[in-house]
Amino acid sequence: MHQLEHFTEIIAAYSRHGWELRRVLMCAETRLALASSGSELCEGLAPEESKVDALWFARASHAGREAWELRLVGETPYALFETFEADEDEEEREDVRREMLARLEEYAARS
Repeated sequence: MHQLEHFTEIIAAYSRHGWELRRVLMCAETRLALASSGSELCEGLAPEESKVDALWFARASHAGREAWELRLVGETPYALFETFEADEDEEEREDVRREMLARLEEYAARS
């Protein structure tokens, strides 16, 4: 399956379960493929350059929390999950998201 098809499938599956696409991460090769395809698979989000192809999703969680999931785009499903308290400031959240991305990149490099 082509990498852009993986993006489309994963976005559709997460959307069916109430997740909202928040960020799109693409390696240079995938960004070129997207540009040449003319596809609009990113729901209006501009893909960010990354070492890995991945998607950030978020949705409301219980007790006023917000759940975030970082999903690797590829043949093998792999994701990292974190919940944030309602009163947690954005800088703290972003620090955690950077740590999650570093862990995902490390996993992808080993695979």
